[in-house]
Amino acid sequence: MNHTLTSSRRGFLKTTGYVSLAFAIPLDAALSQTAAVTAKPRLPGDLNTHRKLNAWLRVNANQTVTLLVGKVELGQGILTAVTQICADELDIDLSRVQVISGDTALVPNEGVTAGSFSMPYCATAVQYASAEVRAILLDLAAEKLKQPLDTLNVHDGMVSAISGEQVAYWDLVSGEALNREATGQVKPKPAHRHRYIGHPVHRVDLTPKMLGQAMFVQEQRPAGMLFGHIVRPPTYQAKLMSVNLAAVQKMPGVVKAVRNGSFLGVVAKREEQALAAAKAMAASAKWQVDKVLPGHDGIFEWLRKTKPNKLIDTKTQVRAGGEPVAKTMQATYQRPYHMHASIGTSAAIATLGADGVMLIQTHSQSVFETSVAIAKMLGMEPAKVRCQHMQGAGCYGHNLADDAAADAALLAAVVPGNPVRLQYTREQEHTWEPYGSAMEIQVQAGLDAQGNVLDWDLQVWSTPHGTRPSGEPGNLLSARYLEKPFTLPVPVNGGPPNYAADRNAIALYDFPGHKVLTHFITDMPLRASSTRGLGAYANVFAIESFIDELAAAGKVDPVEYRLRFLKDERARDALVKAAKAFGWTDWKKTEGRGRGIAFARYKNIAGYCAVALEVEVNRRNGRIRVLRAVASADVGHIVNPDGVSNQIEGGLIQSLSWSLKEEVKFDDTKVLSSDWASYPILTFSEVPPVEVVLIDRPGAPFLGTGEASQGPTGAALANAVFDATGVRFRRLPLTPDRVKAGLSKA
Repeated sequence: MNHTLTSSRRGFLKTTGYVSLAFAIPLDAALSQTAAVTAKPRLPGDLNTHRKLNAWLRVNANQTVTLLVGKVELGQGILTAVTQICADELDIDLSRVQVISGDTALVPNEGVTAGSFSMPYCATAVQYASAEVRAILLDLAAEKLKQPLDTLNVHDGMVSAISGEQVAYWDLVSGEALNREATGQVKPKPAHRHRYIGHPVHRVDLTPKMLGQAMFVQEQRPAGMLFGHIVRPPTYQAKLMSVNLAAVQKMPGVVKAVRNGSFLGVVAKREEQALAAAKAMAASAKWQVDKVLPGHDGIFEWLRKTKPNKLIDTKTQVRAGGEPVAKTMQATYQRPYHMHASIGTSAAIATLGADGVMLIQTHSQSVFETSVAIAKMLGMEPAKVRCQHMQGAGCYGHNLADDAAADAALLAAVVPGNPVRLQYTREQEHTWEPYGSAMEIQVQAGLDAQGNVLDWDLQVWSTPHGTRPSGEPGNLLSARYLEKPFTLPVPVNGGPPNYAADRNAIALYDFPGHKVLTHFITDMPLRASSTRGLGAYANVFAIESFIDELAAAGKVDPVEYRLRFLKDERARDALVKAAKAFGWTDWKKTEGRGRGIAFARYKNIAGYCAVALEVEVNRRNGRIRVLRAVASADVGHIVNPDGVSNQIEGGLIQSLSWSLKEEVKFDDTKVLSSDWASYPILTFSEVPPVEVVLIDRPGAPFLGTGEASQGPTGAALANAVFDATGVRFRRLPLTPDRVKAGLSKA
């Protein structure tokens, strides 16, 4: 619906009932977050790609405001943060803001919710859009009340004049619908005028979860629902030779048994019937199986021996002159494949409606790209596949959510009109999800006579960290097994400033000579994609471990040594505050105990984080106990302090789990880590007390938080273990067996 634009802010908001400050974006016109905006000034955040104010906000006759965002809630608290921002900038009560998120037919396409970009891109767009809409409403109020604009006050959407006259936002919006581009020229409020921003507002999604309400897609049971299950091949490369579908079709409750190439699935009236039928189908299936994997103990040798598809000069800074190198040190660090290991296995509900639209309720982080990929897989028009985001029970990164959406759609397509619910088994979730890539990092430093770094040389060996659907069916697992299979696109490595395998491989330290080379290998022994932080976890582990090794070799305090090369004042502040909160200078060494510290700025563009740990190492059995943890965080202007603390603490705990326990095991044929016994994670009793020190920067840009603590935590752990034992461990995870073996060799 198009409306004639007016030249002032006063003439374009007059409707009956309500003013729509938003419109349903046609799905086929909203598929690219990176659509070029030419010959126009750049707008803040995602306003630059979705410039209409009415793409973001509605003011409703029922005295509420609807906020529409393309980013989705994954547990990071983004919907609470944008609600705070919207309420503050519009001068309305928090309870009046209603959020629609991640519906591909309704909201702005903000791309994938990933990379800690929700705050700098989405929240910034919401802030400027809300500020400009408030200015428009005040202009309308000034006209209505016939009062000077600068004499008006607003409280909870009620505009008051000095004369005592009042008019509410919802009474102003009568006439034409708002349909104008943002200018980006209306400045948001200064920090001292904030009512909600900067305060620990209760998470908007927390109360229903605490009360046990059905919030997660896994809990949904729509009327008329059927249950779907699929049968995976025994290995990645297996090909289906035969299966007895006729026998499965006759089983109780089975509505449809499906074979499409090597894709097998079943739809039944009850969940236990679908599961029983899937088990019978798996038992009758005959597969051709190849043995092609290097095994988990051979993966690092495989990485070194496999010719990289691309050598990437991530950074080349050659030292110009200066003194000669007096000493050279070198070390190699390794991380294994990691699972997302979502507590709730991935699920989706798909319905092929009478209108020919495939509606998919999914916890995917990439609803826009996934909807396009599924449309291509099914041979449907993109506008005929609609994804609605619903929260899922846990994941940061590319787990099986997109595959569940695709599998549910494949099954729903054969039973039109019926919602089909699909949820993977634990074994399917563990053995088929895209893992975080195994990596090897080699670091070499040329030092002067005082132990200062002159030349820093870091090399990364890694397979891809990004195989999300991105609009291509070949990145959906089942699409590769269809009768007419889709080919896996050749993965690419992200470039600056985001990077992927080499994320955070460029140290933030100021070294005269600084080189980073990435050996990017597109072959994947195991399916790999994005886990929290991508390559940053391993790269920061390597950098911060090696910095510690250099400090120890020079007999210099680790904090002091870092400060020699850390020129960024905010970085220095984060490091010093973490050390102070930990009690670094007053800490006393005791037998079997050690302390460690590490620092990074996520992607060198997002949040700053330093982590200090105290550990105790049992030399008899090799067990590590983390006694306490302190983290500092500078994420710019803090919107919700509680939300920031939760993200830093949660990332720290997950990183401890990775660093102490997690490793995907596999042989030459298949993945062996199929349950919690074969892939253990940190338990509640093993979680240390965590203190988070927040560094607020009112007025500064919002910085991403969710992945800031992953890297520093793993490095701080290794550094603390070294301090406790005198033994340096460079391969993760630091399991009791690995630690015990290392100590026995010392």
